[in-house]
Amino acid sequence: MTAIPQTDPLASYLAHKPEIDLAISQVLDVGWYIHGKQGTAFEEEFAVYLGAAQAIGVASGTDALHIALRACGIGVGDAVITVSHTAVATVAAIELAGATPVLVDIDPKTLCLDPQRLEEAIEVSRRSLRSEGQLKAIIPVHLYGHPVDLPAIMDIARHHSLYVIEDCAQSHGASVAGRMTGTWGHLAAFSFYPTKNLGALGDGGAVVTNDLALAERVRLLREYGWRERYISHLPGMNSRLDEIQAAVLRIKLQYLQEEVARRRELARIYDTLLAATPLILPQVRDDARHAYHQYVVRSKLRDNLRLFLKENSIGTLIHYPDPVHLQPAYHGRIAHGELQHSEQVCREIVSLPMYPQMTDEQAQRVCERIVQWSKQAAGTG
Repeated sequence: MTAIPQTDPLASYLAHKPEIDLAISQVLDVGWYIHGKQGTAFEEEFAVYLGAAQAIGVASGTDALHIALRACGIGVGDAVITVSHTAVATVAAIELAGATPVLVDIDPKTLCLDPQRLEEAIEVSRRSLRSEGQLKAIIPVHLYGHPVDLPAIMDIARHHSLYVIEDCAQSHGASVAGRMTGTWGHLAAFSFYPTKNLGALGDGGAVVTNDLALAERVRLLREYGWRERYISHLPGMNSRLDEIQAAVLRIKLQYLQEEVARRRELARIYDTLLAATPLILPQVRDDARHAYHQYVVRSKLRDNLRLFLKENSIGTLIHYPDPVHLQPAYHGRIAHGELQHSEQVCREIVSLPMYPQMTDEQAQRVCERIVQWSKQAAGTG
């Protein structure tokens, strides 16, 4: 029986191997590896794809968040609101900037930041912090490819004069109210880690913005604050998207819409064939277009389901097994309110196989095994 992995970045490379190999060869032949024509072209093409004014390549998604925060002048003494149910990179970036994370709960239906909880957290934070100006920004995370309720969050941010920095590490190709994620906030951070919907062959990231002044600050911060070589106008850092990764991303960007559409087709198969099982399936808001970076279901018997699927050569993962505030590095020292939903979903979630090169037959096989498992579980329940 052929195994079905949970995700397969190698398949993504092999699907475009001749074009990618040629692009890499051309970079090597030119001999210019940092801040060359490939990087500039990718930035322009990615901005056009999103409908944004500027995209600035950086070395990783974590760096993209860190630099976006610093571009907004956020640092020591400031606070930034985000969620605990996320990749730890979201919180790590806030601390890298010297700011304090404030964690709020998620909407249990979408698994994304709950706007109602956001309002409550802002009021509590403003009362508890020494001065109103300390609370500076919100980082909504488009987790698993489902867009956060950005219209509501942007209204809240405007009312409270807060920056919004979208964490788009998992939402390449997603949209809300007909507008792409990454174009709503003051800035947005993308990751091009190999497993992402748009993945490089190593680390990479981008900061996206419609604000030209912020874009200029991002460009300075990513390379030592240089406007001209060796002269620093800001205390910056070294975070550059290299030419090889940019060349790979230019090839794969051409297929992103097609591959996100394929993810949606696979999700429809899962939705249809798993509807009668006791699993809680992904729920999508009416105004949202899910990019299905992951297809995440919930079950109180999650561990038993994973074991059954493993025995049937079907890979699964848990994104993420513990909310950030309960992880050893952060437990007891990160400000947060009640995070009941964040804690509960981490006990129940499991990511099923999801990548564009999956066949319908493979998706159907996953569903058949889950249906088989659910019948067995019902018989022993």
